[in-house]
Amino acid sequence: MKILVADDDAVSRCMMERILRRAGYDVVLAEDGREALERLVSPDAPRLALLDWMMPGLDGPSVCLEFRSHRERPYSYIALLTSKGAKEDLIAGLEAGADDYLTKPCHPEELKARLRTGERILRLEDTLVHAREEMRYKATHDALTTLWNRGAILAHLNREIQRAQREYAKVSLLLCDVDHFKRINDVHGHPVGDMVLQEIASQLAGAIRPGDAVGRYGGEEFLVILSDCGAESIRRRGEQLRQAVASGSFGGNLPGLSVSISVGAMTIEGIADAHTPEVILSRTDAALYRAKLEGRNRLVIAEHQSLADVSLISKQEVPVKPHRLPLLT
Repeated sequence: MKILVADDDAVSRCMMERILRRAGYDVVLAEDGREALERLVSPDAPRLALLDWMMPGLDGPSVCLEFRSHRERPYSYIALLTSKGAKEDLIAGLEAGADDYLTKPCHPEELKARLRTGERILRLEDTLVHAREEMRYKATHDALTTLWNRGAILAHLNREIQRAQREYAKVSLLLCDVDHFKRINDVHGHPVGDMVLQEIASQLAGAIRPGDAVGRYGGEEFLVILSDCGAESIRRRGEQLRQAVASGSFGGNLPGLSVSISVGAMTIEGIADAHTPEVILSRTDAALYRAKLEGRNRLVIAEHQSLADVSLISKQEVPVKPHRLPLLT
């Protein structure tokens, strides 16, 4: 493991380096407090640090205090090396952000034992961070397709609507539904249906730009949000996604399986389109239903409505998904 040794005394620095290298550490050296801080905030920073209390520029406690203000950085275990013995001084060092302290000159075995304690704390920290990130990922991603889940993609849609109205920007959304998905499950089985959803998710994710987003809206439906995409390009972008799925190949035991999607689309352009997410999704879903009625494997764009029409609709209770006539998906 990499460790930082910061000491303005060359002899002390050299002795500490020798002890630590023999113990198997990769040692990084600093001659003053300012250099020590730069080392600690560098991209490949050491996670262990031994800082002399008295150094020019910044002393050890000041380095700790400054470093701990960088809250976004991974945790580093810092021990102060000091000849100070007063309890008030030691308390001040710990309150500045140090994890431990050693009295100079320190015994090599005590030093290594303290550092092993630091390594245990860092391993625990890494385990907790990994668990937190895993929980965060599971809370926002669909387990089957690994796309954003319904809650996450709807939250993104809401942010994009607010941005479009605030910045007079354009944003388009596509609601995609797998054609005859019930038939795929009935004929080939649900495991094959899952494979189809995974493959379509991959095709959609691979066909959008870095600033766009796609999520599993529910069942066999996917919601795609195209940032800075207006009415002049929504048809072209929507057809690209539809064709990406229609021309996709499904390997494995089903080389002849043909899959397509029907797509409902809508564009929001600036504050003139002051729609609520419920109204937008309702109108996009209605366009998707039209695509199904007109033969599937096609794109239908929601017709533009005036702001007065939208205000009238908004006053009604509009469900996110309107009632549909019976229709095989």
